[in-house]
Amino acid sequence: MSMTVALLLLTFIIFIVYIFKGGNMMIGFFVMALLWTVIGRISLHTAVNDIFSQSVLDYGATIVQIVFGSWFGRVLVDSGIAASISRAAAKFGRGRIMLTAIAVVLVTAVIFSSAYGAGSVLAVGVIILPILLELGMPKQVALTTFLLSVGSTLYINLVLFKQIQGFFPKADYAGSYLIFAGAAVAVQLVAIVIYLLINQHKFTPEQAELNRIEFKLDQGGDQAVEKVINPISWLVPLVPVVLSIAFQMPAVPALTIAGLLAMLLTGEFTRGYDRFQNFLDNSIKRGVGDISGLIMFLLVLMMFQGAAKANAAAFVPLFEAIVPHSTLVLALALGILAPLALARGPLMVFGAGAATVAVLSGLNIFPDSVLLPLLYVPTVMAMSTDITQSWNVWGMGYLDVKPNELIKNGVPVMWVVTIINEVLVWFIIGK
Repeated sequence: MSMTVALLLLTFIIFIVYIFKGGNMMIGFFVMALLWTVIGRISLHTAVNDIFSQSVLDYGATIVQIVFGSWFGRVLVDSGIAASISRAAAKFGRGRIMLTAIAVVLVTAVIFSSAYGAGSVLAVGVIILPILLELGMPKQVALTTFLLSVGSTLYINLVLFKQIQGFFPKADYAGSYLIFAGAAVAVQLVAIVIYLLINQHKFTPEQAELNRIEFKLDQGGDQAVEKVINPISWLVPLVPVVLSIAFQMPAVPALTIAGLLAMLLTGEFTRGYDRFQNFLDNSIKRGVGDISGLIMFLLVLMMFQGAAKANAAAFVPLFEAIVPHSTLVLALALGILAPLALARGPLMVFGAGAATVAVLSGLNIFPDSVLLPLLYVPTVMAMSTDITQSWNVWGMGYLDVKPNELIKNGVPVMWVVTIINEVLVWFIIGK
């Protein structure tokens, strides 16, 4: 092992420790980009023009799609569609606890098949979580159920796919990937239902009463505000996915059409120009505001990704010796090691895994069409259960759930899901 590789690995390990101790991710990645540029002896011209400029500019198109996705998520919430779907599910299953719980899971999954961002999760969470608590679920089970439901359809979420596609530009949202994504969604939803069935004995009237007292559910708050919504609008969250799959429509026009359709069906178009203008302006401001920190984080992450790619050749001899050339073996290894994605670890593409992505891509052993889903799976595990994920942090604070309780409830479920879905990547795409 050369001195350069040794120093790169040392700084990488220090970075992981920094993350586990709660260090600022954006600052950490910027410092890592600088360190890897210096340690790798990258020329000043390459550093200035490629690592800290072009790598950021190349991600611009993805940022635009993320902005439109967050805006659409905000439209779903502010128009009342998300709340209407949730309450309809609760009324449908009234008196039937498990049926209601499963309905709420499916509703949440449908919403986040296209909505994305911490703001959308928070806005939907304040509607969904009280419903689950009213069913008599312990707060730990309610939070885990909600967060796993949010994560269940991220495989088909265009906004997240476009973010990860930035690491694997040759992968497509089509063909075998969509077959895999549909199967992966089904696996996670089935796992959530099994999780609910295992914990069903805890859903008691006594627990429901304790929840009402602890969380003051009878006082209403946001739950008391209900807007009459045309049931046809409940299909709007699926519109971007359908347009993309059926008509191969790019994300921006698909999300724009869906957003305008949401406003049309909920009357925001027909109640005067001033009202429409105010709604549009507010949804844009809040939607972009929801992801302003995420945008800067991703752009800095691209700087580190650029530095990692520039140093990828140095890792080739080391990783060629340890990385399996079999897709099945790699899939099983990533599934078994999936908890390394937690705390923004080396299997989370929006964390230390950015370096893992760069090195695996640089080896040219596996095509982007295989690497993207292989790394997508542990990333979804992290987004569903990681105690450092922004909306998971909010959920723990909102319900006063301790980090170890979320880990205890969520990680075992998602670990099994991840292993199964990694095998599905091999079976459907990499076989």
